[in-house]
Amino acid sequence: MAKQRQTIRDFSAESNLFLRRCLFAVFFCLLLIFVILSNLFSLQIDQFEDYKIRADGNRIKVVPVAPNRGIIYDRNGTIIAENKPVFNLEISIEEVPNLDATLAELKKLLQLSDTDIARFERNRKRQRRFQPITLKSNMNKEMVAIFSAHQHLFDGVSVEASLSRFYPYGSALTHVLGYVSKINERDLNLIASWGAQSNYAATKNIGKQGIERYYEERLHGKVGYAKLEVDSKGRTLRVLEENAPIAGEDLVLNIDIELQLYVQSQLLERRGSVVVSDPRDGGVLAMYSNPSYDPNLFVNGISQKDYSTLIQNPDRPLLNRAVQGQYPPASLIKPHLALLGLEYQVVTAKTKIQDKGFYQLKDVEHIWRDWLRRGHGTVDIKRSIEVSCDTFFYEMAYKLGIDNIYEYMSQFGFGEYTNIDLLEESDGNMPSRGWKRAKFNQPWYIGDTISVGIGQGYWTATPVQLLDSINTIINDGQRFRPQLLRAIKQNNIDIPEALNEASPLQVLSPENWALVKQAMQDTVRLPHGTAHKAFRNATYSSSGKTGTAQLFSVGQDENVDDLIIADYLKDNAMYLGYAPSDAPQISVIVALENAGGGGSNAAPISRSVMDYWLGEKYARQ
Repeated sequence: MAKQRQTIRDFSAESNLFLRRCLFAVFFCLLLIFVILSNLFSLQIDQFEDYKIRADGNRIKVVPVAPNRGIIYDRNGTIIAENKPVFNLEISIEEVPNLDATLAELKKLLQLSDTDIARFERNRKRQRRFQPITLKSNMNKEMVAIFSAHQHLFDGVSVEASLSRFYPYGSALTHVLGYVSKINERDLNLIASWGAQSNYAATKNIGKQGIERYYEERLHGKVGYAKLEVDSKGRTLRVLEENAPIAGEDLVLNIDIELQLYVQSQLLERRGSVVVSDPRDGGVLAMYSNPSYDPNLFVNGISQKDYSTLIQNPDRPLLNRAVQGQYPPASLIKPHLALLGLEYQVVTAKTKIQDKGFYQLKDVEHIWRDWLRRGHGTVDIKRSIEVSCDTFFYEMAYKLGIDNIYEYMSQFGFGEYTNIDLLEESDGNMPSRGWKRAKFNQPWYIGDTISVGIGQGYWTATPVQLLDSINTIINDGQRFRPQLLRAIKQNNIDIPEALNEASPLQVLSPENWALVKQAMQDTVRLPHGTAHKAFRNATYSSSGKTGTAQLFSVGQDENVDDLIIADYLKDNAMYLGYAPSDAPQISVIVALENAGGGGSNAAPISRSVMDYWLGEKYARQ
């Protein structure tokens, strides 16, 4: 068998193959080196700052710093809302390994209540992420000491010092100041609508009512930021850098706290409100609604038990009667209607009628009674104000018509907001044909107009509206709207706030102002005046008007004296007045619910308030 020929090796081809493989390997190595160098360039140069920040984030934390809320003073410089240092137990959920176990241990260690745990769970649901949540507010010294000794056992839990809002006068100023409370989901949406999310990054409370709510943006201030060095467990080691927050503005109110406390002492257990103002600029000197409640209950979160007590109270302490109470103005508006009648020449200063104790339209069976059963005899417009003759105003309202009454009374501010610096204000109701059609889909009847003529029927007004209207009369049409804010305090200097003025009320005959004001003065001065008894022996001149608002209708054949009336249906007692008559320094509205006659119940309180404010030289003899 022949031998197989062996193939001769091609050394040239093998050399070329080796060369190609070497070149490929070198190229591949160069490519890898290029990729590595590119990554190094990107890491060390392009992304250096980013990774530096990430690295610092492991030991450096930037946290927002809440500004101090502005302090509120009364007109004499007395602090009526301040910030009080407190210690709070806070939990950063992201840093807690086992939240349930931690809560159980803290509850056992610090004797926390179920209410504390429940409040924490509620706050947890609406709290922003990565923000500490308060477990226990206002810790006492013993609790702080116990936790400090065991803090090493609780990662993510710390005691933080902060400032908490405190109202030293409690219930006396609740309906003026309102209160601050924890930020909830609705508040977060409101803050978002302001575009102020970043400014509230460290803030836990927000104004809910009153001055605290109305001037929230001015009281809050501007947030600051701090750069902190922290350890592996997130505990602060030191402050590296701080951008201090800007504190909120300090507000000075027109309120006189001593007068406010005096007004509170006068109401005692009676439901109602008293508002006192300076008619020269509209500044509210006192405003109290009774019953009231302690606003400090809300600052750190009110308990369900306390809140239920307030809600279920039939006397409605949560209602600010001074700006939300809507009452028939009753006879308090007779001076206003008298001015209208004179202006429209429906009556004159010499117009007289014979009051027999009732009023009746021709061919109409219905009878409208005067409050005095036997009538007041012959009365003119001035005497009808002094003795509060209903019959005279029945007749005048009939002649005026609802359209004229609505148009003119609207100029006094009835049926609209006074723009007092409180968001809780109600606008009352100044009835008109259009309003009744829209409300009840019924036409306006002449009987409706006659009831409006004595401030009854569909007409309702708030005490602040009534006080605003009397200030307009005092100032002959010039209108200074009610105002609580007096000034801004900066460096112990009060910078006055601009007055809240409205368009003046014009009259065709200026002497009509004098006639109406003289009638109000004689209501107090003359023996037959309905307020004379309450102001007897006063050493200063005073003017005013009593009012008794009827809350239910008496049948045509019924005698009110013979009826057994439930307490909540008894008449409201009201008084609207000012002093001294020649140069008024104070105007007062007193509204008492279900108290009876205005002259015997509301007027004495007004007298007492005027005595107090005008000083000892005018004190009751």
